[in-house]
Amino acid sequence: MGNFPDITTNLGDYADQFVSFLDTSLRGFFDLIYLLTSRMINVIDDFLVWLPWWVFIIAIILLGWYFKSIYAGLLFGVFIFLIGTFGLWADMMTTIAIIVTAVLTCLIIGIPVGILMAYNQGFSNVLRPILDAMQTMPSFVYLIPAIFFFGLGNVSAIFATLIYALPPVIRLTELAIRGVDKEVIESAQSFGSSRWQMLRKIQLPQALPTIMAGVNQTTMMALAMVVIASMVGASGLGEQVLVSINRIDIALGFEAGISIVFLAIIIDRITNGVADKFQKHRGAGE
Repeated sequence: MGNFPDITTNLGDYADQFVSFLDTSLRGFFDLIYLLTSRMINVIDDFLVWLPWWVFIIAIILLGWYFKSIYAGLLFGVFIFLIGTFGLWADMMTTIAIIVTAVLTCLIIGIPVGILMAYNQGFSNVLRPILDAMQTMPSFVYLIPAIFFFGLGNVSAIFATLIYALPPVIRLTELAIRGVDKEVIESAQSFGSSRWQMLRKIQLPQALPTIMAGVNQTTMMALAMVVIASMVGASGLGEQVLVSINRIDIALGFEAGISIVFLAIIIDRITNGVADKFQKHRGAGE
């Protein structure tokens, strides 16, 4: 009596047909993305592995010192050194390469899209529900089309991470551009500034702190995908966490997990420090 009526829909089949259509029609495009992404990851990873360990640690200390404080820089250096003592140095470099590639791709796509949304309300109305779906959809679901288009490996991890981490930078870029003082914009228009001049000289500089908050959120969400992405063959620290789960290896799981936490702290503090520095310089200039 309480059974649901015998009514079925095949929405999932339509989604499957759409993905298959994309794979067939745009195979060359996906192959190009695979080639470019894999090369970018390999170049960054090879460079980081080639770099002497002490040079990398000094660079992290200097970044922490410049953007936060000398105490923060030294603490970040200790974190990186500890990851090396766990025997996870190469895995850390691979993880950083994946995150850098994913975040750069998110910024290249997200910031222009956010600017377009700020300028075009209709485009914004269409895209907002899509961004809502991207943020609320379980992140594991993104692994299915990633495997379908790119197979197992780091490129699939980038694709899944891109979908998961892209919305914050788009939303905050739109919010930042819309939040620029309208009197300043009207003043620039009265002096004959073009839309490009206003964007480059007025809107982007004033919006940058908020955009940097979006960069921070996108970076942290990309890092959060590290373990999930290991399920599609992504290497790095996430892979070690997955191995520790399969083996029930508490020691490896703790070391790989705490290493991800250390990276998250360093990335979060440095990206926040970049925004704070710019805010102070802009305040001093005014």
